[in-house]
Amino acid sequence: MDPFLVLLHSVSAGLSSSELTELKFLCQSRVGKRKLERVQSGLDLFSVLLEQNEMSPENTVLLREMLVSLRRQDLLRRLEDFEAGAAGGAAPEERDLRAAFDIICDNVGKDWRKLARHLRVSDAKIEAIEEKYPRNLAEQVRESLRVWKNSRREDAAASHLVRALRACRLNLVADLIEEGQRARALQSESGDPVSLLSWDSDSPASGASR
Repeated sequence: MDPFLVLLHSVSAGLSSSELTELKFLCQSRVGKRKLERVQSGLDLFSVLLEQNEMSPENTVLLREMLVSLRRQDLLRRLEDFEAGAAGGAAPEERDLRAAFDIICDNVGKDWRKLARHLRVSDAKIEAIEEKYPRNLAEQVRESLRVWKNSRREDAAASHLVRALRACRLNLVADLIEEGQRARALQSESGDPVSLLSWDSDSPASGASR
């Protein structure tokens, strides 16, 4: 079975009836009333969202928002495991960008607003992010990076983030990203997976931003 469908089955099986009700409420603006009335499980809801192109293996933003809303860290970890696997099959540039996102989320902390402004994320969008994730600093950081990536589309690259970090005097975080890039490049040349373990893991590190 497709890995993304396996993930959705797993998430659906882990939802309580009250959590399903909450997710249906969250999707009222995306899914018609009649369709929502027919939803009897998480998988039913996910199937509708897949049909409407609201989520896909390449677009897990909505699924992440749902799980954050439910505060289900266990299910979020399953999503992160899936994303880590997807990153492993991605182009080197995309792997670098995903890794840079993780490093920034784990290390930038409250300086994310300064970084976001340097990346030309508008103050209005920054305020919207704060309202969307009022008590989750890590998700505030990640969402600001998603907004930036969506605005740059194919032009988004880890090198742009490194330059922005250095402009904000967040040199340690920039150094971590560049060290990770070098480690992945060496691993690619040698074919030795061991050197990559600490960098390709999608498990959040315990940082000051959490």
